[in-house]
Amino acid sequence: MSLPTAATAAATAAASCPDVFIHSHALVESPFIGPGSRIGAFAHVLPGARLGEDTEIGDHALIDGEVQLGPRVRVRPGAQLWSPLVVEADVSIGPNTVFSGASGADGAAAVTRVGAGATIGANATVRGGLCIGPRARVQDGAVVTRDVPPNAIVSGNPAHIVGYADTPHLDLPAAPRAASQLEAPPALHVAAARLVALPKIVDLRGALSFGEIGTHLPFTPQRFFMVYDVPSKEVRGEHAHKACHQFLVCVKGSVSVVLDDGRARDEITLDSARMGLHIPPMVWGIQYQFSPDAVLLVLASDTYAADDYIRKYEDFLAALGRPGA
Repeated sequence: MSLPTAATAAATAAASCPDVFIHSHALVESPFIGPGSRIGAFAHVLPGARLGEDTEIGDHALIDGEVQLGPRVRVRPGAQLWSPLVVEADVSIGPNTVFSGASGADGAAAVTRVGAGATIGANATVRGGLCIGPRARVQDGAVVTRDVPPNAIVSGNPAHIVGYADTPHLDLPAAPRAASQLEAPPALHVAAARLVALPKIVDLRGALSFGEIGTHLPFTPQRFFMVYDVPSKEVRGEHAHKACHQFLVCVKGSVSVVLDDGRARDEITLDSARMGLHIPPMVWGIQYQFSPDAVLLVLASDTYAADDYIRKYEDFLAALGRPGA
């Protein structure tokens, strides 16, 4: 059976869904157009493409044959969406954005996926076979060559993480000079986590900060490790623990830490040996924006166990009983 011509495909879509608008100068070769969709002038929708309900395709956009668009996707003028590509609901794709096709090592096509609620800026380029996580933001002109985690904001060429969407940054009080001036740090939106002010002793020989089990550390450490010499554009963490507690202290330089409990998020810049951060189990943790001299000390409540890690954000949400949140 031959594929329908552009005219018959467009007529089929319009007849089956009278509220579909297809411009008279659009070339629509697929009958799989969701109700409420609008296709602009000189747009080209190839055979096999599937558009969800209330989808908007701008003028001069190209939608390849193995492209699936979820409900309420907005494709702005001039964008090129090459196969294979799956775009989930409520995604905005900016003008002149290009999703390039790609093949895996075995020659098979590698599917590009864009999670629900993501935003792709104007003139961005996304290499084929990548995953852009839910609610991620790709800024204008970015060239995406690696997967983008959920909620991440990426920019540049090659694109790197510059922030996290809808994540309030908590400003910490300036570190006092003496232990007697110790100030309680603010509470976090991620209620299970806690900032802990550490004492500081200063004399002619220098400065000393310390922490005591019970007073400052809510667990007895069984392991410690240090993270350093991290390029400023790299991101570490991106996991949660099932049972292990962690206590972070940036003993030199600075690092930004993002916390996520599936309901609320926080971002904190650790830049003093006087401030510790307790991350309990089942809190997603990310570290990024390391200064060149940053040294991050991490105390852990348990020895290393690979099966204690949750490394995929969707698995983390599922473990919390909030899949797709």
